[in-house]
This record gives sequence, structure tokens and C-alpha cells, in this order.
Amino acid sequence: MNTRRTFLAGLAGAVSVLSVMALSPAAAHAEGLKIGFSQVTLQSPFYVQLKNGAEAAAKASGDTLVFLDANGDVSKQNNDIQDLITQGVSAIIINPVNPEAVAPSLEAAAAAGIPVITVDRPVTGGKVAAHVGRDNKAMGKLVGEAVVAKLKADGVTGAKVIEIQGDAGGAVMMDRRDGFHAALEGSGHTIVEGPYAEYIRANAVTAMQDLLQANADVKVVYAHNDDMALGAMQVLKENGRDDVLIAGVDGLSEALEAMADGKYVATALNDPQYLGDVTIQVAREAAAGKTVPAFVDAGTALVTPDKVGEYPHKELFAEYRPQVLDK
Repeated sequence: MNTRRTFLAGLAGAVSVLSVMALSPAAAHAEGLKIGFSQVTLQSPFYVQLKNGAEAAAKASGDTLVFLDANGDVSKQNNDIQDLITQGVSAIIINPVNPEAVAPSLEAAAAAGIPVITVDRPVTGGKVAAHVGRDNKAMGKLVGEAVVAKLKADGVTGAKVIEIQGDAGGAVMMDRRDGFHAALEGSGHTIVEGPYAEYIRANAVTAMQDLLQANADVKVVYAHNDDMALGAMQVLKENGRDDVLIAGVDGLSEALEAMADGKYVATALNDPQYLGDVTIQVAREAAAGKTVPAFVDAGTALVTPDKVGEYPHKELFAEYRPQVLDK
């Protein structure tokens, strides 16, 4: 019998809210747990802060967090998850390198009776107890609407908008792209889809240098995260292009500070430390055998230059920590 095919076929009937598997008596008490975390990479400040938030939350709960960095390598991530299973962790948090490639690991975790929680990036198949993240399509749409409003206020029509994208095929990338495009639909502005800069500032700098040469008439640059947007802004400043508007996503405090001159027009908050905190809370609930929502939205809000003062931004990312879990 083809057990792999049988497993995948069984996933087709998954419902929107999944019941977490009952674990051993020790796990059911959810005290002093060992929780595994397989992170996609640490090459972005967002992911570093997500790790820090998870570590702080685990420590506060008296739990041990076993953190492993896949460094963008699918094979390493699957091996790391297998290592966590072998260690007998009570729950596994996964930020997947690829939404499909971790399917064997999800199957192995299920066979071992270990609940899996995905964070930031969802998977496309396989049984998970919950996904903790934010509505990235809504985030892209909020930023797009702010860009359209700013262009209208400035009396600009038919603007060329350069879009610097995240990672090819990534769910977050597609949602931030689709939400932004939806906001600009029918506005009369034109979007030029730039390369995938992998959410890394240095990559965006290189990309923007080429994009600016090919699109001298650009009026707006939208990047799928603030780190890339700030890289693009650096290139624009170096070329004396202070006429170009900038927008990003994630609520990087540096982006909020850059709004002082009015050229950085919008970002959507995506507090990674709070995301890590919420994920640990959900993992503890799952490890205790409780039913958790299929999707836990950690919340977002739009920041424009007139709203910068509403959000604390002394840390690397601006804080936005609404109550998202029942107490």
C-alpha cells in the first residue's frame, strides 16, 4: 500500500479548525516543556526578532526552546525537524522554507504525536495544530490604499510604481503583492514588478540600482518589507531622487523614523517579538492537548507619517500587541 498517497489523500478532508492530538500526561500539564522551533533563516532582522520573542516567552513560562536555523535550506530544515522529533519535544514550531517541502516532516511529527504550529509562513498541506501569523494580503492592501491616497493628495496621476518582491513562490510574498495590487486596481497607476530580493536590504540596494536606470520616471517604490524599502530609499537618496515616495511592510522602527520628511508614506505593523510570544502561547496550549484555532491573527495596523507617534518604536520594530488570545 502506498502510505504516502494515503496520507496525502487524508488531508483533503481537513477542516478549518483542527483538534490537537492528546499527548502524554507530562505534556498535558504543559509545564516546563521542551518546545522545538525550526526557523527559515536568520538573515532578516524580522526573523531574529521573532526568535527573540519566542525565547523570551518560553523563558517566562519556564519552558526550554530548542531553536534551529534552516538558513534557507529545505533539506536542512527537514533534517532539523527530524532531530526535534528525536529529542522528544512537546511541540514543534515551524517557519517553513518552502510551504510544500516540509510535508514529510509534518507526517513524521504527526506519527510521533507531536503537534506542529506554523508561524509567519503557512504550509499548503499537512496536519498542523495552528498557524500563527498576520493577514499579509490585508497588510499589502492597507499600504496600497495609503499610496493611492498620497498620490491623489499630491495631484499625481498615472504614476509608475516599482515593486520590490520578497521570495519567489512564498505565501507572504504573494499575499503582500496581491493585496497591494488590489488597492491600485483601477487607480490609473502602473506597477512594475521588480526582482525577488529575499527580504534582504543589500539585495534591494542592488536591485534598485538597476531598476532606477531602467525606470527613471518612477514615482513610488513599494517593497514587501521595510528593510528592502529602506535599501531602495538609500539608492534614491544617493541619486538625488527625493521626489520618489517609499512604502513597505513590517513596521521597522527605522521606517517610522524615515517618515519625518513625508517621503516614506506607509508601512503595516508586524511586531515580530509579539508574534513569537503568541506562537509560544499557542504551542503550550497545543502541547496540553487543547483545541486551538486553525489561524491565530496577531494583528496589524497601518502607520502613515501622521500616526507615527501612536506606536512605541524604540526597539527594532514598532510595538503593536493587541489581545488576540482568550485568557
